[in-house]
Order: sequence, then structure tokens, then C-alpha cells
Amino acid sequence: MLTAITRKVSSAFADCELSFISRQPIDMAKARAQHRAYEESLETLGAYVISLSEECDLPDSMFVEDPAIVLDEIAILCSPGTEKRRKEVPSIAAALEKFRRQAHVKLPGMLEGGDVLRIGKKLFVGLTKRSNAEGIRQLAVIVEKFGYDVTAVPVTGCLHLKSAVTFLGRGTLLANRDWFDWKRLDGFSWIDVDQSEPHAGNALEIAGTVLFPASFTKTRAAIESKGFKVHSLDISELQKAESGLTCSSLLFEAGLS
Repeated sequence: MLTAITRKVSSAFADCELSFISRQPIDMAKARAQHRAYEESLETLGAYVISLSEECDLPDSMFVEDPAIVLDEIAILCSPGTEKRRKEVPSIAAALEKFRRQAHVKLPGMLEGGDVLRIGKKLFVGLTKRSNAEGIRQLAVIVEKFGYDVTAVPVTGCLHLKSAVTFLGRGTLLANRDWFDWKRLDGFSWIDVDQSEPHAGNALEIAGTVLFPASFTKTRAAIESKGFKVHSLDISELQKAESGLTCSSLLFEAGLS
């Protein structure tokens, strides 16, 4: 069964860490409603949603993708790139314990799940301020025995690799290619974000439907022109925290390990 682990929006969400955008006031009631609509969309598309209780003192804890990477064979608990975000790992580890064996990336290695783009047995990993070469090396060692190939991808224009590029299925990547070394990803078709929508590279494909932020209408048209089914979600308040759509859930098939 497709399973999605999510976490309720923290009461401290307005104090989230920001790297590439300016801080704006966040309407907390609206942010929570948008996050619930996101969970409902996952459920509509067939996912069993496990919604964890909020971490009141951890502003970024809604972004459950970053503390862990869940593969078919194993869950890798990450070593996030900031000290405060490392406090999110234990509760995610506990939530995943019944689903997967676990391995750990340890300091001085740093790794965040938002930097890991999985396409089949290929893992493209962003080399960013949050994920360093040592973290990527440790990941490669962990997954090698399961047949995964790890490729480091330098990222310069955004927080995580998946802020710039995501997989839509059918061999196609959606991307802002100005923000990362796209030549490291060979053999794919590309849909480029509209120049007026540089943050539109993050989408979430589930069961043949592409979940996509409602704010990026021009890029949505480009995706639909290639024959993809798109469902738009308003995540305007969540975007103020540098959010995309992949970062708010850990998606995996339960029962595989």
C-alpha cells in the first residue's frame, strides 16, 4: 500500500529557516488548511496518510522529507545540515521503524532528503549547503549493496536539488536548469519552468497525476501540453517557508523491505 508520512504544521512555523527567499508574515490558520488539503489530495490519489502530531518547538518539522530517505529495501536516517533540524530525526525514525530497517548518515556527513531525487535505481543527490560530499559518500556506501547508483549534482540557485528538478514520470524531468548542473542527469526529456516562475521546478507525481502549486500557471500549461494530468494545490502560505510539494511527505510502499 502506498503510504505517506506527514506532520502537522508546527506552531513555530513562522520562525522557519530561510535561505533563498525573504521572510514574510505567515497566516497560520491558512497554512494549516493548505497542509490539510495537501494530505487530502494524497488520500484521494490512493495514499494511506499517517499524520504525525506537530513538533511545537521545531519550525521546519512539517518538512518530513528531509530527515529520512525511504527506499524499497531500507530507510536512511539523515544528518540534516543545520543543528536544529537534526532534532527532527528521532521522531521520524520512530514512525518508520515498523516499515523499514534503518541506517544512518552521521556527522561530519550532512544529508537532507530534499536533495535526493530517486528515479528507479538512480539517486541524484544535490551537493548543497545542506548536503555535503561526505554525506553523499556515506549514502552511496549504504545503498550500494541494494544496487543503487549515486550521482552528486552541484546546486547553486536554491536550497535543495528538488527545489530545482523533479521527476514527472515517462522519462521526463521538470526543472529550472539554471540552478543546478543538469548535465549530470543524462537520458531524460525536459520540461523547463517558465522564466517568470523560477521556483516552479518542484512537483509531486502520484498514480499518474502531477500535484503542482497553483501559483505557477505558465509552467502548469507547459506540463499539460506534454500530456500530463495536473492537479493544482494552493500552497501560498507554505511557500513562504521555502516549501515545495515533495518536502511535506515521505512516500513509500508499505510491506517492502
